[in-house]
Amino acid sequence: MEMVFRALAIYLILLVVFKVAGRRALLQMTSFDLILLLIISEATQQALLGNDFSVTGAMLTIVTLVVIDMLFGLMKKYLSGAETVLDGSPVILLENGMPLPDKLKKVDVSCDDILVAARQTQGIEEFSKIKYAILERNGHISIIPKEDQ
Repeated sequence: MEMVFRALAIYLILLVVFKVAGRRALLQMTSFDLILLLIISEATQQALLGNDFSVTGAMLTIVTLVVIDMLFGLMKKYLSGAETVLDGSPVILLENGMPLPDKLKKVDVSCDDILVAARQTQGIEEFSKIKYAILERNGHISIIPKEDQ
């Protein structure tokens, strides 16, 4: 039973840590972020299993983590507001070619991040050609171009 509680605790801690880190951390992964992720995964593995390196212990931990993830999925599906709390909501970063500084600061996204997304997805190089730039729940920036006049 200790393994189940360990898995639950680590899952919740990682959920909170990545929620605090924000969506931008998921949007752009540098080599430092990759190294950090590898270190976190090693520390997590040790915390999850403790001194029990048995196959049974590993299977119990894996099943526990999958069940917790499924329960959060059900919560998001059936409890109104749970998805917003767990995953956040989309944030409009730019409207009609004008950056929204308060929102950019709140989610720690720069104007350059928006322009990179605009170039990569729409081939747009200027804010004036963007109707909306939206930071999605998954950390990606969606670009909606202005219609040609």
